[in-house]
Amino acid sequence: MSSQNPKVALLVGGTSPERQVSKMSGKGVLQALNTLQYPTKIIDPAYGLNQPKEEEQFFLENDFVEISNRNCIYAINSNLLEDIDIVFSALHGKWAEDGTMQSLLELRGLKYTGSKVLASALAMDKEMSKVIFRQVGVQTADWRIANDSKLDPKSLISEIKIELGFPCVIKPNDQGSTVGLTLVKDEKNMTEGIKLALQYSSKALIEKYIPGRELTVAILLNEALPVLEIVPKSGMYDYKHKYTSGMSEYIVPAKIPGSVAELAQQQALKAFNALGCDGYARIDFRLNDNYELYCLEVNTLPGMTSTSLVPKAAKAVGISFEELIKSIIQQAL
Repeated sequence: MSSQNPKVALLVGGTSPERQVSKMSGKGVLQALNTLQYPTKIIDPAYGLNQPKEEEQFFLENDFVEISNRNCIYAINSNLLEDIDIVFSALHGKWAEDGTMQSLLELRGLKYTGSKVLASALAMDKEMSKVIFRQVGVQTADWRIANDSKLDPKSLISEIKIELGFPCVIKPNDQGSTVGLTLVKDEKNMTEGIKLALQYSSKALIEKYIPGRELTVAILLNEALPVLEIVPKSGMYDYKHKYTSGMSEYIVPAKIPGSVAELAQQQALKAFNALGCDGYARIDFRLNDNYELYCLEVNTLPGMTSTSLVPKAAKAVGISFEELIKSIIQQAL
C-alpha cells in the first residue's frame, strides 16, 4: 500500500430507504477521491456480483438489476474487494450504518471508514442511544416506544397525553434521514403516525417535541467542529427540506451564545464517545428558547456531498472537502 495513494473501495447505494441519498454522497466522495488521485473502485453491494460496467450507472435513479440484502453478502464475500487498502462507506440507513455492513467487512478482515460494529448498532437504535445519553449526562427528550404487539391506540394516546403531551414526534426507531417521521399535533393522527413508522422499523419512537432551533455538531478525529444551525424555510427539517435545494438555510458558526456553542460541542463529544464512535460523525440537537439543549441522535455515516452538513462545518475551520475525505481515510488506516 502506498501511504499517499491507498486503494479505495467506495461503497454506494445499498438496500436501505436511503439508497438514493447514498448515491448522492457517493458521487461527492468519488469526486474528492479522484482529486486526491486515490485509485478507486466503486461497489454497490446491493447489486451483488452484477456490478455496473460504467461509472455513471452507479448513480442512476433506476436500478438495472434487482437489489437485495443477499446480494450484499455476495458482494462483500467476493473478489471485488481483493487488493483493497480501505473501504470508504458512503452508505446510509438500515443495513448500512447499523453495524450490519460493518460486521461483513470485519469478517473479511477489511479496514473501513467510520464507526465499528457496536457503536454503529447503538447509534442507529434511537432508544438505546437515548438510554446511554441519559446515563452519561447528555440531555435528551422524553420518549416512549410502541410496536405492533403493544399497539393499543386508546391506552397509548392516554399515556402520551400525560407523559409527553402534544405535539410529539413519531419516527422509526432505526432509520435515518427523517424517513417515516411524523409531527403529531394532537391525538387525531397518532395511530397513523405510529403505523407509518412501523412500516420502516419494528419499533416506533414517540418523542416529546422540543420547540426551538435545529443544531448539529460534526465530530472529526475526536474534535468538535463549529456548531451549525439549520433553518428550514417552513415547518420541520424533514426529508424534503434536507434534500431539496433551497428549502433550508445553513448558518455556521451558529448565531448562539458562546457558552451554548461550547456546551453543544461538549455534549456532542460526550455522546460520540459514550457510544464508542470512531473517525467522524454528526450529532443533532434541538435548542429551546431557554437555551437548553436536547440531543436527538448520532449519525455515524452522515451525508458526504460537498454541500452536506459535515463538510460545511469542516469548511468553516478551513478544511476542504478533499482534506476532510483524506483525514477520514488516514484515520481509518
